[in-house]
Amino acid sequence: MKKRQAIWEDIKNTASCDVLILGGGVNGAGLLRDLALQGVNAILVDKGDFTAGASSKSSRMIHGGLRYLENAEFKLVTEAVNERNRLLRFAPHFVFPLRTTIPIKSWLSGLIKSPMVFFGLPVTPGGRGALIVKMGLTFYDLISGKRRRTPRHYFTLKAKSLQTIPGLREDIVCTATYWDAWVSQIERLCVDMIDQGCRENSTCAALNYVTAAKADRDAITLSDQVTGESCTIKPKLVVNATGAWIDLTNHTLGFDSHLMGGTKGSHLVVDNTALYDALGDRMVYYEHADGRICITFRFMGKVIVGSTDMRVDDPDQAACEDDEIDYMMTTLKGVFPGINLSHDDIVFTFCGVRPLPSSGLDYTSRVPRSHRLDVAEPDEQRSFPIYSMIGGKLTTFRAFAEQATDTILAELGKSRAASTEEMAYRGADDYPASQDERQAWIQRVAGANDLKEQRVADLLERYGTQAESFAQITDEPWRTPLQSLPDYTVGEIERIAQEECVHHLSDLVRRRSVITMLGQADETALTELAGIAGAVLGWDEARCSEEVKLAREEATDRK
Repeated sequence: MKKRQAIWEDIKNTASCDVLILGGGVNGAGLLRDLALQGVNAILVDKGDFTAGASSKSSRMIHGGLRYLENAEFKLVTEAVNERNRLLRFAPHFVFPLRTTIPIKSWLSGLIKSPMVFFGLPVTPGGRGALIVKMGLTFYDLISGKRRRTPRHYFTLKAKSLQTIPGLREDIVCTATYWDAWVSQIERLCVDMIDQGCRENSTCAALNYVTAAKADRDAITLSDQVTGESCTIKPKLVVNATGAWIDLTNHTLGFDSHLMGGTKGSHLVVDNTALYDALGDRMVYYEHADGRICITFRFMGKVIVGSTDMRVDDPDQAACEDDEIDYMMTTLKGVFPGINLSHDDIVFTFCGVRPLPSSGLDYTSRVPRSHRLDVAEPDEQRSFPIYSMIGGKLTTFRAFAEQATDTILAELGKSRAASTEEMAYRGADDYPASQDERQAWIQRVAGANDLKEQRVADLLERYGTQAESFAQITDEPWRTPLQSLPDYTVGEIERIAQEECVHHLSDLVRRRSVITMLGQADETALTELAGIAGAVLGWDEARCSEEVKLAREEATDRK
C-alpha cells in the first residue's frame, strides 16, 4: 500500500467514483478485490481500523455450518463447504484442515426434536444423538463430492474415544469425527485482499479511520479522523459493508433501516497445558446442557474456547462480560471434567458481533446465517442507491463478494472481466503441499539466505511464499530480532508500520498480527514496538507512551 497520507490525498482529489464501500472487514475487503479485478473504480473506507469489527473477533473457524442443516439452510451449507474447500486450496498459508470431534451422549436423541426444529416449530435446539449426527455428516460429505479437500467422517465407540482424548467426559456412547478448517490470521488475509485490489486497479483506494459523515443528494462527505480534514465524493452507488453497524451507518446516510439483529460471540484464549495436550490436532465441538454448541481447539500454541450467542443492540458496547467467561469455563468443564481451567490461564478474551439479519426469533441459534444484498433505491433526497450486505459468515466472504459484484456490475452496465473462483490469494503461489515439502522449502530458503530455519518458518506462517522475498533482504534491521518478541525483526515491524496503514500501535499488534491475541502484548513488548513503529510514523515520546497505554487497554478490555 501507499503511505496513509498519500492515500488520503488521492481520495481528496477524486471527485467521483463508481462504488464507495463503507466497511473494511472481510466482506468489504473481498468486495474491493473483486470489483478492482473488474476494472471498477472503487473506494473503501472504514471508521476504525481494517477488520476491527467481527472479522478479527471471530472464532477463526472456516466451516460449512454443520448445525445449520438442522435449520434447513442447505443452500448456505453447500456454499460454505465449497468456499471452505476453495480457501484450503487457494489460501493454504492461512487456512488449514481441522479434525473435529463431537462427543455424543446417546444413540437416538433428537429424533423428535430435530425434525421439529427443521420445520420451524418453536422448540429449543439440542439433544442430538448419534443417528441425527450421522445423517448430518453424511450430507456434509456428499456436498464436497469431487472437490473434496478433507477426509470423510467416521464414528468411534466410547472406549477408544476416551483413550484417544484424555480427560473427555465419560458419559458418552461414542464420538463422531469429521473435518472442517480454521484460519490463523484473517487480519492479514484481509489486508492482503485490500492491497491486491489497489495494486490490480490503480483507480481503487482504501483507507482506515475515515467516516462517512453525511450524505447530500449527490455526494457523501468523508472525514479523516487522523488529519481532521474532510472531502466530498460523488459515488454512482454505495455499498454498506459495516456488518452489525449497518443500521447505524444507514442512519448517518440519511435513512432509517431495521435490517440487523446481531448477536455477540465471546471467546477465551487460554494457556493450559493439560487442555492443549488433550486436544491434540483436533477441535472438540460439543453441546452444552442449554443446547448451545461450543468449541475448543488449539490456536498457534494456545487454545481457543468459545463461544456465547447473545443479542446485542449496540455493537460498540459489546464486550466479553464476567458471566460469559464463567459460562464458557462451565461448558468446558462439562466436556473435560478432569481438566482444571482457571482464570489465570486466560491470556486474552475477545468479543465480536455477528452481522445477523433481524429475525424476531426467540432462539439466536435459529437465526439464518445466510447472506443477502438489500437495496435502498434512490429517492428525492439521494440520487444513488445504497446496497447493504446483510448476514454472511467468515467462510463465505468470497461468494458474497462475487454475488454483490455481479449485482453492482449490472447496475453499472458492465460485464464481469475476471472470476475469483480459481484465484489464489497472495502468498499461496507454489506453497508447499505437505509437511515434508514445507520443511524442504524452509531449509532451502534458510540456506540460501543465511537465516535460521525458525526465522523462515515464522515468515512463511505470516506471509506464505512471499516469505522468500523478505528472507532475501539483508539490511541490518531485517536481520535484527526484537528483544521482547524475537520471532519478529525490527525491519519487519518497520515495514508493517509504513506500508499497511498503521495509525495506532493497537493496529499493529491486534490487526496486522496476532501478538495481542496470543497474550504477548505486555508492557515490555509494546514499549519496544512503539519505539520502532513510532520512529517510522513520526511519534514523539509522549505519543509513544499514549499508544502503549491504548494498546494495553485494548489487550485487557475484553472487546
